[in-house]
Amino acid sequence: MKGLSRSVFVLLGAQFLTALADNALLFAAIAMLIDSPRGAWYVPALQSAFLVAFVALAPWTGPFADTRPKPQVLLIGNVLKAAGAGLMFAGIEPMEAYALVGVGAAVYGPAKYGILPEIVPRSSLVRANGLIEGSTIVAIVVGTVIGARVADRSVELALGAVVACYAASATATMFLPRLAPKGPHAGAGLGKFGGKMRLMFATARARFAMLGNSLFWSSAAVLRLLLVAWAPAVLGAHNATDVADLTLFLALGIVGGALVVPRLIPIEKLRRARLAAYAMGGCILAFGLFDTAWPARMMLVAIGLCGGLFMVPMNAALQEIGHKSIGSGGAVALQSFFENSAMLVAVGAYTGSVGLGAQAVPAILVVGTLVLIATFVVSWHLPPDPAATAE
Repeated sequence: MKGLSRSVFVLLGAQFLTALADNALLFAAIAMLIDSPRGAWYVPALQSAFLVAFVALAPWTGPFADTRPKPQVLLIGNVLKAAGAGLMFAGIEPMEAYALVGVGAAVYGPAKYGILPEIVPRSSLVRANGLIEGSTIVAIVVGTVIGARVADRSVELALGAVVACYAASATATMFLPRLAPKGPHAGAGLGKFGGKMRLMFATARARFAMLGNSLFWSSAAVLRLLLVAWAPAVLGAHNATDVADLTLFLALGIVGGALVVPRLIPIEKLRRARLAAYAMGGCILAFGLFDTAWPARMMLVAIGLCGGLFMVPMNAALQEIGHKSIGSGGAVALQSFFENSAMLVAVGAYTGSVGLGAQAVPAILVVGTLVLIATFVVSWHLPPDPAATAE
């Protein structure tokens, strides 16, 4: 494509394979646990174990990515993920093995997004983000659907395929250019991390992008877990494949949003993204009112479409702001810290509510309401877009 280098498409391939493996691994774990005596709380707790590394390691993963060639960091992240999947294959406690996969993902994330400003011009940044997000969501679709079906037949085969995908992704990163690290490097550690946080939150535009991303991912994490509870309660589903099929429709919507967003919400018109977030909250509320399969699936597509329209401009804005201030890797690590802190809080609250006997449908309605309220709060002080001011 015009304006995009060969390196972008190599990155797309590496990202597709690692994201496919991430999601196949999750549904392999769900297949292992769906009839487990551990209880309904264990699946959301498993997701929390994955997220902890993003929060705990955030002060170090950004500088780690910014002071090394980013393809090398991508390679290390894939090796750690493969090691976690291998431990699960060997029979280690799933929560411990999945936590190691989370460490690999925390290392991988800043380099995955941080490399984009180094290999594409600013004018192509939203389009490159859309391709990366689209590739990721297609991988989620493939990993979810195929991973769940294979795992329902053989968890061991699914885990072996996951390790192979991580290995293939690691191999692909070796074909990316070993560019010297670019941008400012403020150092690692909690003190430096706090300084970067102050720099990134200096403008309303950066705060909106950071908090908006956190809103999207926390609601998406809870919604995916809610589908695990909603499908058996409302549709009578009883295996990982049935849950995966629902997630497929959500993912298809996000792909559509990621593909059309460059035309609808360019980086100069970031303020428009809040409208997509309001629409997403409304669609979640509507989804909670359905009790048959196809209307629910179509509403999941609509939720995903709104989510893709909201999330991609947020990512592009944060990369641009971070690349010019604290380093792209540092910005993505900070972004991961806030996103995953929000997901941990949201998933933790959901886990606690499940322990207290919360039902899926009321929980979905609560999530939709909270998305609407949170969108209003994070948009409250958002200034007009620069282009609008010029007019």
